Parts: sequence; C-alpha cells; structure tokens
Amino acid sequence: QVQLIESGGGLVQAGGSLRLSCATSGRALNMYAVGWFRQAPGKERVFVAAISWRGGNSAYADSVKDRVTISRDNAKNTVYLQMNSLKPEDTAVYYCAADLLGTLEHIRTGDGMDYWGKGTLVTVSS
Repeated sequence: QVQLIESGGGLVQAGGSLRLSCATSGRALNMYAVGWFRQAPGKERVFVAAISWRGGNSAYADSVKDRVTISRDNAKNTVYLQMNSLKPEDTAVYYCAADLLGTLEHIRTGDGMDYWGKGTLVTVSS
C-alpha cells in the first residue's frame, strides 16, 4: 500500500514561489509515474504536471509549463513541484497521484491512478 502525503502549500503573494512535496509512506515510489493535479473552488480537477517513474521525462499543462518544474528523488520517495511566478488563478488544492509503471500520457488523464493524496492548499493573493 502506498500513501501519498502532499505538503508545502500555503499563502503566497502573486509573483512568489512555492515548492510542493509528495512523499510516500509504505511502499517505495520508484516504480510509479507521478502526477500533480489541482482543483480550484467550484471547478474540476485538472492536470498540472507529471514525471516518469525513472524521472527522465516530464509533461506540463500549457497553463503552467513556463513556471513549474516537476522533479523526483527516488531515494527519498518524494516528488516535488516547484512553482514560480505564482498567479491568483493558481489558487487551488493540489493533489499528487501515482500510477504504477504509468506513461505520461496516461497520467495526464488522471483516470485509473493507483493512489491519490489528500491534497495541499495553495492560495495566491493578488
């Protein structure tokens, strides 16, 4: 069993930065592709970024691709989401999800993920 625990959210002013972490307890994360998603108030959950299980490939939503970097440290069973130049429209609950040996294309859909975290709230003030 893999439990995903997100952290690093908080309140930040527009233009600021945050680094979110997705850590596991239990089984190691190294065989899982991991994605980040976000859900703004009153809206559906959407894809933000994903990283392959080996860490060599990544994918980003168009809305964030110039401001966000996803990375992973398999030795620490942690995936990171560095977010820069934050905007008020980035305000959302951010979730990570793990997909065993998943592809980036599959992670983008958010369907059939093996595990989800409970989310961390990011609030960007104007």
